[in-house]
Amino acid sequence: MNITKQILKNFSLLLLAVVASSCVTSKEIIYFQDEAVNKNNDLVMHADLVYKPNDLIFISIGGDAEAVAPFNLPAVSYSVSSVSANADLKMPTYIIDKNGLIEYPVLGSIKLGGLSREDATSFLKNKISAYVKDPVINIRLINFTVTVLGEVRNPGTFTVEDERISLTEALGLAGDLTIYGKRENVFLIRERDGKKVFTKFDLTKISTVTSPNYYLEQNDVLVIEPNSAKVRSASYNQNNGVIISAIGTLATIIAIFLVK
Repeated sequence: MNITKQILKNFSLLLLAVVASSCVTSKEIIYFQDEAVNKNNDLVMHADLVYKPNDLIFISIGGDAEAVAPFNLPAVSYSVSSVSANADLKMPTYIIDKNGLIEYPVLGSIKLGGLSREDATSFLKNKISAYVKDPVINIRLINFTVTVLGEVRNPGTFTVEDERISLTEALGLAGDLTIYGKRENVFLIRERDGKKVFTKFDLTKISTVTSPNYYLEQNDVLVIEPNSAKVRSASYNQNNGVIISAIGTLATIIAIFLVK
């Protein structure tokens, strides 16, 4: 009997070891846990969208066709298939470099980084008016994207066509939070003046919609933390039930034979 008890004790310890080895803590599955979060609302959105390094912008100048021609890059034609003669037109774009500059026809290097669309439009109109009478300036940001990660139905990076998107609209693009998303702890990562800054939203409070950061900026990242139920479910190994059942059955068989 003592031998039987010892064997059962050993199996119990083995069983506990199997369960313990499958445990997962929140620190193992939550993103960006060690970053300082701005708690005093100093992470404030610019009053208007401003152009940043690596922004891709489309610029077209309207007016007298002959006069504005030197200021408009030609549309680029490219084949959409290696086995097809079909072609498409690609909008001519400019990329803002790390110093906020673009190379523009006739004008050379001009700085648009740090300007809003209104300011950039006014700036270009003033420059081009020296060559063209009453030019019409159209500027559009092509690569305004936001990224949503974590406990949402469709995580990913989304392109925003109208250059303005709210927190709730971004979550809507990602299919909304899953039932496991921690609604009081939505994490925002933003780049400001070449540095990453961080803040959080509490979706359970109506004050979120009046936050100065409610409207997102290009390249913002939202991370939705899993709640405790999700963390607990992540610690469950689907094989545990089979393993535990097998160990229990084996222990029972051995105990029966030893008793006999």
